[in-house]
Amino acid sequence: MEDRKPLLKVNNLKQHFRINRKFTVRAVDGVTFEIYPGETYGLVGESGSGKSTIGRSIIRLYEPTAGDVIFNDKNISGKLSAKDTQHLRTKMQMIFQDPMACLNPRKKVMDIIAQGLDIHHLYQSQEERREKVYQILDMVGLASEHADRYPHQFSGGQRQRIGIARALIMNPDLIIADEAISALDVSIQAQVVNLMKDIQTKTNTAYLFIAHDLSMVKYISDRIGVLHLGHLVETGTRDEIFDNPLHPYTKSLLSAIPQPNPIAEKKRVAINYDYRVSGIDYHKGTQQHISGQHYVLATPEELADWTK
Repeated sequence: MEDRKPLLKVNNLKQHFRINRKFTVRAVDGVTFEIYPGETYGLVGESGSGKSTIGRSIIRLYEPTAGDVIFNDKNISGKLSAKDTQHLRTKMQMIFQDPMACLNPRKKVMDIIAQGLDIHHLYQSQEERREKVYQILDMVGLASEHADRYPHQFSGGQRQRIGIARALIMNPDLIIADEAISALDVSIQAQVVNLMKDIQTKTNTAYLFIAHDLSMVKYISDRIGVLHLGHLVETGTRDEIFDNPLHPYTKSLLSAIPQPNPIAEKKRVAINYDYRVSGIDYHKGTQQHISGQHYVLATPEELADWTK
């Protein structure tokens, strides 16, 4: 892992929203992580912990307050030149949470998927444009006749596939999947996640997979970051996080996963974690290295307490 270069490096990213003169929401407060080519980095946390904000700041839907985002060796967090903007808009794509809200109801699927090609002039003829769309529809498991329909004529799972196709047609290096499956049925979720894994094998695309369903994150991710109140409290490989959780918040998240075995489920005890009364201050902690790629946000005293 060490000799490979990260595709995306996020360094001390902060995203604050000023509400009025006296009050500012610190949605993301100094988050650092990196994603390597072809891997899936899962970002988990409760609602309101800043997951989607991180995704949107990275892809520059929001202007980051502070910190650096390095994508393909280019710093994309400051003011962007036209060339860098073009590079960012083609090589990084996003799949949104609600497939109906992010597809234009007045456009046919053909035009929705080809929108990126139209903006960046990535075809020579209408024939080539059509061919590219058919190819990508086939890749996400839809038929070419679907191209002439409107979004309302599809089910939720099919709409999400259209969203994935729209992201894929640009042949991106990184796809940010923002809660891409949480609006879908459980059986459809599995189909969409398997589809994403198959596509990753074929194209070597990296994913930033934002979700709050831990079992799904465990299934798809190579590495996982646990986010709470805008801080990355723990990060590591899938096995490091699930087999050896150290932070009380991570433990509380993992303890909430229902067990499919009724005997184990009866014994499962959900751990309650309340930051306000826990005595932990995220601003005082630093990223402590545990082993391998496992880091936890803690002061040395807290770490000693959690590992004893």
